[in-house]
Amino acid sequence: MTDIKTHIGYARAWVRLALEKKLLSRHLRSLLSDTALLRQLYKRSAFVRCDDEVEQFLYHLLTLNAVDYFCYTNTYPTAKLPYRVVIFPSKKGSAATTSANVWIAISGTLGETQLINVPRHSLEFVFHHKTLGILTSLRIGHDDTGMSSKWLVEHVVVRNEVSGHTYKFPCGRWLGRGIDDGSIERLLIGQLVPRTVDSEELVEACRTPPRTRSPSIQRPEVRPSDIQHMLGDSVNAIVKWHYRPSRERDASSLTNLLCGENGLVKCLEQAFLCGFRSQRMFGRNLYLWDYFVRVKEQFETSLVEESVELVRGGGSVCNSPPTSGSSPESPPQGSTTVLPPVARQELSAVWRCYCHLMDEINNVKQTLGKDGRFQLFICLSLREHLLHRMLVPMAYTRVTTEMYEQQSFMRKKGLLTFLRQIMEPLDEFHIVLENSITQGIGSHC
Repeated sequence: MTDIKTHIGYARAWVRLALEKKLLSRHLRSLLSDTALLRQLYKRSAFVRCDDEVEQFLYHLLTLNAVDYFCYTNTYPTAKLPYRVVIFPSKKGSAATTSANVWIAISGTLGETQLINVPRHSLEFVFHHKTLGILTSLRIGHDDTGMSSKWLVEHVVVRNEVSGHTYKFPCGRWLGRGIDDGSIERLLIGQLVPRTVDSEELVEACRTPPRTRSPSIQRPEVRPSDIQHMLGDSVNAIVKWHYRPSRERDASSLTNLLCGENGLVKCLEQAFLCGFRSQRMFGRNLYLWDYFVRVKEQFETSLVEESVELVRGGGSVCNSPPTSGSSPESPPQGSTTVLPPVARQELSAVWRCYCHLMDEINNVKQTLGKDGRFQLFICLSLREHLLHRMLVPMAYTRVTTEMYEQQSFMRKKGLLTFLRQIMEPLDEFHIVLENSITQGIGSHC
């Protein structure tokens, strides 16, 4: 630790590290039990030689173990620390190993790593890096090479070998072309493991059935009312986060509120899945991303038709309602409406932004699968304050009628109104996303 120059500095670092590891009371008790050393260094009237006061002091220090501190991690951002990574693949036969070259990249509150190659035929390794802070997300992927590249990963565990903080990154998805959603890269959100969980319990906790969201797996049906409550809770959590003092806001907690297990992306996924006709008689079942792609195709067709109408000098005739102040009580699908110029321009702008965002996502990386692209679309549209403006134009496309049941959020008037209105409060906030989420896509719309 080259940034510490004095003995007092090392003593302070020791106190911070012991406090962060919840060992300060225990270590001080060991030090203060050396009576010979205390008599040599301290006067008889010193605090550390008063047994009753010391015992009470150590008892109060013990209560600090109820809180997770990061006083060492956040104070020495340039310290180079060892991190241990353990990958837990599925135990199911060929799914447990892969012939491909695996890599990971980890993000935290104080920085992020470049791509780190995982040693071949190894599920555990140690790397050294400047302090990453509180770990927030982990990307894991491979190059899809070899005869048996398909790999089912259940969890990844990362431990800071100095502070002892351990993070679990649940996955439960396949990596490989031609299986699941075809992704060879996954974004995993970290969870801090309590220190009360020992190593054996952590290993057992990682041997859980995969949490795959593949359309080929039968999903438990979630009632629309439950989805509404989930959406309300997730949006409220994000609003409360933005009203915290700036020193209490960090990208790690926002990432978890957006992409975590009960985050906004997962809640919106449930809303879009409600009434979604994913089953097909022939061929593979559909993903939500297939719906978004088909909506893009219809928006592009509408933009071409609008251009033709403008060249001819006519008004804009379209099948979608205007976005500003629009509601599901607008004309039903299939009716034609001549829009006033302002509404026409606003609707065309939404179409263009939607298509541009889809193009950016499709062009940025070919390693993302359909679910990863859906998550990226939701996060970017939230950042650009576009999501609630896109919902009504999407709902009034022919694609929505073909791919959704009547009682879905995208077709039932009351549910669509709720979905649009619950997202509007997020327009007030400047949402900053981690690089691990945005995949390098900047703000354009």
